[in-house]
Amino acid sequence: MEGAGSWDAIEWTKVEHVGGSVSHGMMDLLLEKEEVIVEGYGVVLVNTDDAGTLLVTNFRLLFVSERSRNIIPLGTIPLATIEKFSKQAMKVQPTIRQFDKTPPRRLLQVIGKDMRIIVFGFRPRTKQRRAVLDALWRWTRPLHLWDLYTFQCGPSRFNNSNPKLRLLNEYCRLLGKGSHDVTSSALEDGSFSISNEWWRVSGVNSNYTMCSTYPFALIVPKCISDEDVRQASTFRARYRLPVISWCNPGTGAVLARSSQPLVGLMMNTRSNADEKLVAALCTQVAVEMGPRRKLCIADARPRKNALANGAMGGGSESSSNYFQSEVVFFGIDNIHAMRDSLARLREYLDTHGANSSDGMSSFLRNGGWTWGGGNLSSMSASVSTLGDSGWLIHIQSVLAGSAWIAARVVKESSSVLVHCSDGWDRTTQLVSLASLLLDPYYRTFKGFQALVEKDWLAFGHPFSDRMGIPTISGNTGGPVDLLRQSSAGSIPTSPLRTSSTAASSHAQTSSNYSPIFLQWVDCISQLLRMYPCAFEFSSAFLVDFLDCMLSFRFGNFLCNSEKERHQSGISDSCGCIWMYLADLRGSEGCSHTHFNPFYDPVKYDSSLLPPAAALAPNIWPQFHLRWACPAEAQAGELETQCRAMAKKFTDIQKAKEMAEAKARDVITSMESLTVELMKEKKLSTSAMDLAKRACRESLAIKRAIQSLGCKVHFSGTGDSALDVGSTPLEIKQKFVYPSAKDLDDDAQLEEETDLSVSISLVEDNIVSNDPETRHCEPLCPYRTREGCKWPDAECAQFGSQFVGLKANFDAFDRLSIYDCYFGSD
Repeated sequence: MEGAGSWDAIEWTKVEHVGGSVSHGMMDLLLEKEEVIVEGYGVVLVNTDDAGTLLVTNFRLLFVSERSRNIIPLGTIPLATIEKFSKQAMKVQPTIRQFDKTPPRRLLQVIGKDMRIIVFGFRPRTKQRRAVLDALWRWTRPLHLWDLYTFQCGPSRFNNSNPKLRLLNEYCRLLGKGSHDVTSSALEDGSFSISNEWWRVSGVNSNYTMCSTYPFALIVPKCISDEDVRQASTFRARYRLPVISWCNPGTGAVLARSSQPLVGLMMNTRSNADEKLVAALCTQVAVEMGPRRKLCIADARPRKNALANGAMGGGSESSSNYFQSEVVFFGIDNIHAMRDSLARLREYLDTHGANSSDGMSSFLRNGGWTWGGGNLSSMSASVSTLGDSGWLIHIQSVLAGSAWIAARVVKESSSVLVHCSDGWDRTTQLVSLASLLLDPYYRTFKGFQALVEKDWLAFGHPFSDRMGIPTISGNTGGPVDLLRQSSAGSIPTSPLRTSSTAASSHAQTSSNYSPIFLQWVDCISQLLRMYPCAFEFSSAFLVDFLDCMLSFRFGNFLCNSEKERHQSGISDSCGCIWMYLADLRGSEGCSHTHFNPFYDPVKYDSSLLPPAAALAPNIWPQFHLRWACPAEAQAGELETQCRAMAKKFTDIQKAKEMAEAKARDVITSMESLTVELMKEKKLSTSAMDLAKRACRESLAIKRAIQSLGCKVHFSGTGDSALDVGSTPLEIKQKFVYPSAKDLDDDAQLEEETDLSVSISLVEDNIVSNDPETRHCEPLCPYRTREGCKWPDAECAQFGSQFVGLKANFDAFDRLSIYDCYFGSD
């Protein structure tokens, strides 16, 4: 471990700091209400040989890189996700530079429930490891449920609605009632009534007095009274009587669940109420469906285990006591076998992964004689180690049992009663997975939430016991045992661990811890691989969902039953995981990684019935390999590539819409400008016409006045001026007609131009000396080539131009300037 981020790069001047105020810049890395308990510098993450700062908060272990000051995900794990931790000491192999003076490193191994094994290295002769261990002791085993981070954070903006109302809504959907408005008052007093012709919702357990681990409302056959239900509950372990979990209103087939019957060692104890209730599960539509159908009783346990439970008063049903019934044993192992199997799988991945907890690649371990080293026998031994873990075999057993149940319901319209010992582990796995195969609604986001809340939360899967967190009754049998018991074979066998000195284990799993829920989600990932277009959600959603559940950042999965969560006020005191995940999806819409880009609800709108040959599970790379083999966990993922293309297409679509919107705006602006231009053109034409008319009027007035012998002079701010003596052609040339450009500013011209007209009389004795021009002055408007058109043409007989004119001046006075008497211009 001689990388740039290893031991030699650590600033050892800081290593004595183990607590106190948070360093500058660290506050931005914390979540809401997250507080730092211990802060240690110069810690090395052995898996990747990175140096950084390790913080223990009230929610997680937080490892921050020394160089980038960013959070390193591998070294950051929520405290509730830690399954066990222990301290170790290892003598570093000396090198030429180090000689034998290198002190042994102080190691802290942390094993998570999410398949990771991480090791932190501390410099010797410091108090950092002791401070971190003390903080882990305190915060990984809180004395009370209220000490968990989720209660300190509160609901924040992820408020939780009433889970009882959500359960009743799901019951309404199952009974074919659609949406049913159940008021809060009816919910409190238990007066709600939902039923159809075959089944009904009973409030017999509304106060949890009959069965403390069942929900407040149960679906039972309509012909069974509440008193029969109470009597039947006494014949089942922990009073978990047969009730309906899923039903088909079309065929009358149901999926029912319960615990084992209390038949005893001789298998001869019977209960009339129990037999009547079980028989009612499949006889409701016998007349319509023809011959009476068979009732299938699926016992999830191996047969020998069921017989062994008979010695303690339990056991299994006898087909002779339940008419038209068939009892089938699935042979699924118990919670202890699942816990050990997951531990072996985690050990296998850590030993042969790229980021092993000893910091050594599998290609270099043991001189290269392991997987990838070229030795065939060692590679075969590695595959055998994976098989010996048994995890994939257990996955296959659960998948096969669920597929068998779904096939009976679909192919034969049979009702199936499923149970194991207590009816809350293997039973929940089989019933919920079979429901997922039968009902396409459960393969959507909303349906998945309804399925988890109904079959896992409402029907009392003991999450606190299985996950090793406190219950409302304290810490007895929970994290105390989790931290003090030991388990053989749980310490890995890599060179780092075999060469390390033995150290006391500070955290260990309890006898009740088991990854039952994780195993069920793993089964869904296998179905998602087989049917990539049948699910609305993706594998990434399942990973994030599991991380949130294991971290217990939210309160949905606290406690062991609906009753405990109700008594603790969990829904009001803690945030909701479903709201958080919905908020993540809403941030990016359908392009978010939680959405399955291949989802086809039209094609997969019915049941999924995988054949036995297809039920060959594989390692779930997105979850199992993300810490040990991060590159391989995402390599070649078709979802990622398709999602990237979909996002690119969405961006192009948005750009196209923006361009089209901009083009529409431009077209609208052009149309508006065109309308304005037409208005201006009309105004310009009108102004031009007025100007021409004014010119004609002015010219007519001028000629008329000049014909009277007056001298006309136009003056103004412009250069236009007329004098007597010019020819008509010269007058037109001198007069400035307004152009179209000038008419655009006619209002301004009207304001700026001050036109004045002066008229003066011409003396009478002015006589032309030229005899040829005496006949008529050039300015006479009626002088033509043929002669003067003035009446009698006597104007040239006198010294003055117009004196002695023979004309009717009275008629002249009556002439209008608009008259055409003088002719046009």
